[in-house]
Amino acid sequence: MCGIVGVLGNHEVAPTLVEALKRLEYRGYDSAGIATVQDGKLDRRRAVGKLVNLSDALVHDPLPGKSGIGHTRWATHGQPTVSNAHPHTAGRVAVVHNGIIENYRELRDRLRHREFTSQTDTETVAQLCEEFMDQGLSPRDAAAETLNHLEGAYALAFLFDGEEDLIVAARKGSPLAIGHGEGEMFVGSDAIALGPLTDRITYLEEGDYAFVTRQGVEIRDAEGRLANRETRSIPMQAASLDKGGHKHFMAKEIFEQPVVLSDCLSQYSDDGQVTLLEGLDFTETDRVSMVACGTAHYACAVAKYWFEQLAGLPCDVDIASEFRYREGPVSPASTAIFVSQSGETADTLAALRYVQEKAANVVAVVNVPESSIARESDVIVPILAGVEVGVASTKAFMNQLGTLAHLAIMAARQRGRIDAERERELLNVLRGLPGLINLALAQEEAIMRRTAKLAEARSVLFLGRGAMFPLAMEGALKLKEISYIHAEGYASGELKHGPIALIDKSVPVIVMAPKDALFDKTISNMQEVMARDGKVWLITDADGAAEAGDGTWDTLVMPRIDPVFAPLLYAVPAQLIAYHTALHKGTDVDQPRNLAKSVTVE
Repeated sequence: MCGIVGVLGNHEVAPTLVEALKRLEYRGYDSAGIATVQDGKLDRRRAVGKLVNLSDALVHDPLPGKSGIGHTRWATHGQPTVSNAHPHTAGRVAVVHNGIIENYRELRDRLRHREFTSQTDTETVAQLCEEFMDQGLSPRDAAAETLNHLEGAYALAFLFDGEEDLIVAARKGSPLAIGHGEGEMFVGSDAIALGPLTDRITYLEEGDYAFVTRQGVEIRDAEGRLANRETRSIPMQAASLDKGGHKHFMAKEIFEQPVVLSDCLSQYSDDGQVTLLEGLDFTETDRVSMVACGTAHYACAVAKYWFEQLAGLPCDVDIASEFRYREGPVSPASTAIFVSQSGETADTLAALRYVQEKAANVVAVVNVPESSIARESDVIVPILAGVEVGVASTKAFMNQLGTLAHLAIMAARQRGRIDAERERELLNVLRGLPGLINLALAQEEAIMRRTAKLAEARSVLFLGRGAMFPLAMEGALKLKEISYIHAEGYASGELKHGPIALIDKSVPVIVMAPKDALFDKTISNMQEVMARDGKVWLITDADGAAEAGDGTWDTLVMPRIDPVFAPLLYAVPAQLIAYHTALHKGTDVDQPRNLAKSVTVE
């Protein structure tokens, strides 16, 4: 969600800024712009739409300068227009911003004597900073004073007229990193933006602000005190963005799943036992609370079945944006698990802060160990999926499931619910999953043929029972995210309590039903759909296909698997169905409209 880059360089920075912004496209955006200082003069270029439009503008109207800031904007306040695009300027100040300034209306009213040119909250930051400079403050002091008046979440970078060796950077609730070069310095939303420029990164902590010059960086904490933050080396693969011969990042990431899941499984089990990080003990836990958003929320909903059935632990699953507002009681003996791909999801981070000091353990299941959610948790459990670029999460979802499965098995063992033999059996099922996923991926051509017709539908239903119910919801989410077809996931048994009213011959129904203890009930629900001329696409194994009989619109046969971990395998056809339906629809698979990869605002 939005992207920031800043460069204090030794060469013309406009090309560098644009290239860095291209690496942030995966975050989602609808406009882009850059600002530079040349011979002491601040100037900018902005464009609506894709970065190619900004590149074209720079060809026709170049922007010189060796110091600059850039931004890709995902609209919050004001429509995607040139006037609302970042950077925003006010006199001698240019600002780029990720997040939301919650008190911008009050600030704008205070500054009503100044001329505003946009509808955004961000312009208020620039205008306020310029106001303080008009009162005689230096650029550094004016930026610091501006921060004292802001409420909300932000990552900010300031550039000033007449200051060719200064960027002021600040973070509160939205990530920001400083990159160190040789006689050059950089600012970026994440390591991906800065990867080709440097491998030495300093992450600002909550409330920090920094004065960046070519000689280095001076960091101060929220109280204005000098702060010493660790500079760490990032592996170059962490900044690698390559489609690997695939048409889209999403396709690459779907097909990477056997490898990344295998890496995850080998990290967390050895010799038939779960080997997770120390400091996590479920023996005295009386309840598990799992909190997440979007796809990560559905991973938690699947894991709820594992914690309850394997470990005998009551488990609550909450949408992060609702969790703290319902003010549910948190047991001092509970374990709270927060799941986020980016580790910066604003709603999830706010929920985590609500739980701190209330739960016995706060656990972060994240893909970015340096993220805010990870740093503010008691225990970090990385999912080890590698960089995920596609907005619609695939391999991160898979590894979230794999990681949560290990947590549930560990809890079951610690609580005496399973013995060593059963633990070994469960881990053997997980260990065999990468091979089964490869077999599922081999069904791509069959899925591609059926999705040509699915793409004509205006609405699609997904059905599942048990742990396949949240997977049905995840399948529906994937389809709506990238194909823009309305889709909903339901518990199969809930069909006759309302959704069956939607069934007719124009509404395809995708039934996810491995041959398990609930299979017969699921097939009964499927028959109810078929009796009303519904088109059923059954996804099952060979035993299930044989028992279900004829009459379906289509049947996709999956490999046999122990039903307890079937959701990991059945996630693959759900992903491929969404991907190929989107291809038939001609939509932007990697950057679907209105969506952002990292949601850093509430």
